[in-house]
Amino acid sequence: MKKVLLRYKYAIVSVIALIIIIFIKPELGHGTILNLKNYGIEMLSVLPPIFVLLGLLDVWVERTTIMKYMGENSGLLGSLLIFIMATAAAGPLYAAFPIAIVLLKKGVKLFNVFLFLGIWSTAKVPSLLFEMTNLGIKYMAIRFVGNIMGVIIIALLLSKTTSVDDRNKIIGNVNNL
Repeated sequence: MKKVLLRYKYAIVSVIALIIIIFIKPELGHGTILNLKNYGIEMLSVLPPIFVLLGLLDVWVERTTIMKYMGENSGLLGSLLIFIMATAAAGPLYAAFPIAIVLLKKGVKLFNVFLFLGIWSTAKVPSLLFEMTNLGIKYMAIRFVGNIMGVIIIALLLSKTTSVDDRNKIIGNVNNL
């Protein structure tokens, strides 16, 4: 029981805080509950297809193939494949994390996983098309290039400063999921 409580301590604290808010400011509490309901429905509509695709990826694509094209020795080709995969994605950022876990389990190098998460969050094609039509191609191009440079720099810094022990801990945690 204690292990369960420790595992879900943040969720428990959040529920207690929500109950307190409902008693202190009922309108804020009810608005929060409505937001939780809406986000819950959104998550339930996005995550099941993602998990189905992840299951198919896990079964259909061999670990050796993924490692060859996106692993430690993949070079620029692996990063380019990750870039294409992340820009073609649709959906909120929380849908990218299960994909990142599968990529790590399949042997994708840490830099490519960091790159994947950064590109997913900043440079998806649907977002770029929206920006181009509503804010102009110049704005979209400047933001896109700036974000890509920033994501690459951050992914490089993260992958270079992550110690071997931390890498092994990350991989170990992923493999325990």
